[in-house]
Amino acid sequence: MEQSKTTMAQFEGSKLRLARHYWGKTLGQIAEDIDKTRQYVSQLETGKAAHTVSQDVLERLAYSLNVTTGFFYAPASSALTEDQAHFRSLASTKVSTKLKVLARGTLFDQLARFIDERVALPEVNFPDFSGACTTEEIERAAEKTRHHWGLGLGPIDNMVKVVEHAGALVTFFNDASQEVDALSIPSVRPVIVRNDAKESPFRQRFDIAHEMAHLILHEGIVTGDRKTETEANRLSSAFLLPRSTFMKIFKTRGRTLDWQCIIDIKMTFGVSKAAVLYRAKVLGVIDERQYKSGVIFLKNTRQSKKEDEDGYVARERAGLLPKSFDALLKYHGLDFNDVANALNVQPKLLKEIIPDAVDSKIINNKFAHQRTHLRLV
Repeated sequence: MEQSKTTMAQFEGSKLRLARHYWGKTLGQIAEDIDKTRQYVSQLETGKAAHTVSQDVLERLAYSLNVTTGFFYAPASSALTEDQAHFRSLASTKVSTKLKVLARGTLFDQLARFIDERVALPEVNFPDFSGACTTEEIERAAEKTRHHWGLGLGPIDNMVKVVEHAGALVTFFNDASQEVDALSIPSVRPVIVRNDAKESPFRQRFDIAHEMAHLILHEGIVTGDRKTETEANRLSSAFLLPRSTFMKIFKTRGRTLDWQCIIDIKMTFGVSKAAVLYRAKVLGVIDERQYKSGVIFLKNTRQSKKEDEDGYVARERAGLLPKSFDALLKYHGLDFNDVANALNVQPKLLKEIIPDAVDSKIINNKFAHQRTHLRLV
């Protein structure tokens, strides 16, 4: 059945390239998997050899990349580029790493569209403050965003729930390089991807807030430069640590930093000590010398990436995706394998992009006994 279907359509080389980038494989590795030359695989991707694909080659490609043979014949959608997503990475990040993350973001976006067509997800409700760029404009944008979502000026209990409630789908990549912080896609259904390679749950919360800031500040704007990254950092900082509240609770001991106060703010508001220092500097309650002194202290005590208190707090997990899969099963009769098949991929590939929704219990309908707020479209 699948073979007859594929022989009637055109082999899409771009789908081969997408799946190859997804797994971080080279042309040479694919060539070895299918017992062909590197040049032949390259020609498949560019379309020059699309008419030469035998069933044996097709099946080998599918096996190598954990997709179905139909994957290569499904209508091709453009892979995400850095210009089409808010993509935060180090300048030194390898091209192959960027392509891998963007490929995974592309396939997750396709999954999000599949779910959105079948399940009534929360209405997309991100306020638009595009154009806010001065410190004061960003402070006000953060305050208005909290007001828009009815969050008050206290601690945010769960950043993932905040953005999910506003209509975003969240996932994480658990084997991505630490060179990549996060990714957000300003699609019809906003998508936020965080990097689970980071050890600190506090820094992950900041990453979610940072991507939220891009969605609020940079609609239609190419990001990734110092200006837009600084703007997103400032809004996420102001959102997590509201100005009026922070000014009341942050204390110093004269010219000396009060580390106990900083730790108390960290544990109450769910931000890193580094983020508390940054916020204090932006608001002018400590000067540049005090800020640098604090950063040096964290570095010298080996807390640059993981701080002493980080192990006491659990990482936030996506909640909307598991509920979406529950609704797909309950109202459409589609289990995890059915969803993978509908996307023309193997379950192993799908598991890689949605680990929050994929433990064995969820695959076997973990939430079948629970009533969900999601409904049939």
